[in-house]
Amino acid sequence: MPHSARPHKARTGRPRSAETDRAILDATRAALVDLGWGKLSMGDVAARAKVAKTTLYRRWANKNELVVDAVAVLFDELELPDSGCLQADIEGVTLQFGALLERPETKTALMAVVAESTTDAALRERIRTAIVDRQMRLVVLGRERAQARGELPPDAPGPEGARASADAVGLIFDVIAGAIVHRTLVSAEPVDDAWAHRLATVLMQGLTGLG
Repeated sequence: MPHSARPHKARTGRPRSAETDRAILDATRAALVDLGWGKLSMGDVAARAKVAKTTLYRRWANKNELVVDAVAVLFDELELPDSGCLQADIEGVTLQFGALLERPETKTALMAVVAESTTDAALRERIRTAIVDRQMRLVVLGRERAQARGELPPDAPGPEGARASADAVGLIFDVIAGAIVHRTLVSAEPVDDAWAHRLATVLMQGLTGLG
């Protein structure tokens, strides 16, 4: 029988439990706050989540992967407001992001994985795919809404337009996320209404040029 014609072998075993996943990720963030990165172990997480260590290793190969996913689910809580105005939308998501980074579990976990990623290329890649790439959706959605309202010009047609659009999305994300992370984790200053308004105003001054 040709390789392409071989029947696909059905996956056996119990289906993965969303409740167990939540318990493990919650336990991971709690352990990070209590113990820090250096003392955190898969065994400690398993004990806190009340699961066997084998349960963890069936889902995550190592501590790095587990902690990144524990952070990623927090960032998935972010939502882009639909206020009918791009500047207000930016201010709204900025305030959400700032509030998220003020939570001890987010702050501790994010700083830990970023520090570790400076010497771990695989961890950097997992951060990019699990957190950064997933949150780019907010910028894509915001641009699409603003273009539909006529606040931003439409993307140019063809491959060049697609590349320019992707570049703009990446730059916008870097500016917003970078500013908020620096404000909260480096400068230890609040992301309040006044600061969010100033950031959005600066962005709006440049966005029409980016498209």
